[in-house]
Amino acid sequence: MRDLEVFLGELERRGMLERLDGVYPRVYGASRLIAEKEGGPALIFRVEGTDLLCLSNLADTREKIRLALGAGSDEELYRKIIEAGKNPGTLKEKPFEHEEREVDVGNLPAVKFYERDGGLYVSSSIIVACSGGVCNASIHRMMVVGRRGFAVRVVPRHLYRLYRESGGELRVAVVVGVHPAVLLASSISPPLGIFELGIAARFLGGVLEVSRTPLYGIPVPRHAGVVMEGRLTGKMVDEGPFVDIMGTYDRVRKQPLLEVDALYVNPEAPYFHLILPGGGEHRLLMGLPKEAAIWESVSRVVPRVHKVRLTPASGGWLHAVVCIEKTVDSDAKNAIIAAFAGHPSLKHVVVVDPDVDPDDPRQVEWAIATRFQAHRDLVVIGNARISSLDPSSDDGVGSKMGLDATKPVAGGIEYERARIP
Repeated sequence: MRDLEVFLGELERRGMLERLDGVYPRVYGASRLIAEKEGGPALIFRVEGTDLLCLSNLADTREKIRLALGAGSDEELYRKIIEAGKNPGTLKEKPFEHEEREVDVGNLPAVKFYERDGGLYVSSSIIVACSGGVCNASIHRMMVVGRRGFAVRVVPRHLYRLYRESGGELRVAVVVGVHPAVLLASSISPPLGIFELGIAARFLGGVLEVSRTPLYGIPVPRHAGVVMEGRLTGKMVDEGPFVDIMGTYDRVRKQPLLEVDALYVNPEAPYFHLILPGGGEHRLLMGLPKEAAIWESVSRVVPRVHKVRLTPASGGWLHAVVCIEKTVDSDAKNAIIAAFAGHPSLKHVVVVDPDVDPDDPRQVEWAIATRFQAHRDLVVIGNARISSLDPSSDDGVGSKMGLDATKPVAGGIEYERARIP
């Protein structure tokens, strides 16, 4: 399933795709629909004022992401993520075949998701930039500014570095409407110099077809729904408010203005992806690579890691439950420390035994209630790096807490949960 159209066909064959009639309003209509249908089939629908087909809930469940990457289990998925970052695949160049359109970003299905959003937004845009032989692909929110521009939120990571090194004008391509493997790869932050499209290629069997954009020669996925070329300029404009992964509002900032120079649409598959901020797709695309990192880190210090979950209520980002198999009682505390090392933004972690399902909050709370004592099983690390997405942090500095909710290795029947055969 190397391209989006084929993946959508497989979803439809399995009853996991719903094509909706009618046209939905840009303001709140699309977001209400996406929120209402989250966790169900992927959606194809239309938004007012555009002829493009909107996609959503494409990667809002683990089942869909495993299907997209050909993984039969969470552990296989984690291994694929880790291996792809270490051994990217091959990019195979093909001619650029998209149709050029007049530049007017108002004709794109940018929408207002929440009541305090600063404007109409594109939430699934992958920005590809190359400089000095190094290319980077990462997902950024973009707020519409006039007919030819976007305010782009650029956090101080790799795109920011390329932008600063460019002297304030960086040529970029913007891609919307791609296979979930490309989205997931663009959500990973490998070392600068490892191109995320190469990671996507590894996810898809080793090869990804790309095309060079006509103006700036930037490699983009060949089958993308929409491609834009433009310049991330030195002009700074207001961006926000906008909802982050925690479901809270990010503040207004001065961010670079992206001036769009050309706009292209795939005539065979004119898909435009809408990701609900703070929704299931947002959480999984950001969180799954971190779950894999936690799994790898903890696996180095304990005999077996059964499951890792970044919890939905923590935005799939701040809290984790890690299910391990231990041979000595100290394994659980080592697992706590390793989890924090694997995901530095992690705030709280609970370690549980194999008889507790991390996907069931009631079971996790039961383990804390029956297997945890604060004076011996609590780990607190103060003045540590956590996440700036946590509004209670002091600009990304705060406390981490680990709970060992595992039973003693020598524990008896008193630690068993009663079952009816």
